[in-house]
Amino acid sequence: MEKQKYYVSVQSRTIMHHQGDASYELEIEATPEEITQLEDLFEDKEDYELDTFVRAHAPAIPYHHDNANDGYDLALKAIYQKLYALGTQETKNHIKSMNILDPG
Repeated sequence: MEKQKYYVSVQSRTIMHHQGDASYELEIEATPEEITQLEDLFEDKEDYELDTFVRAHAPAIPYHHDNANDGYDLALKAIYQKLYALGTQETKNHIKSMNILDPG
């Protein structure tokens, strides 16, 4: 399938066809299948986000010993890895500057 341009906001978990629909952080070029994969990654992040909310109300569990926070971090990293793979050169440069991805 042919790739189309999309505008993505990680913060609001939106993927838009039209640049002016809402604010966005990154531009990508993707097939519908790749967009479905990205939507699945956003859902994974949201699931972990809910788990971390629950954990936040149990202060006896330190952040670095919490599986929900580890899962959230991994889900966010997976999102940025996918966005990097699909991103325009400007998007790739921005994600590189964030130092969120493993070197390589």
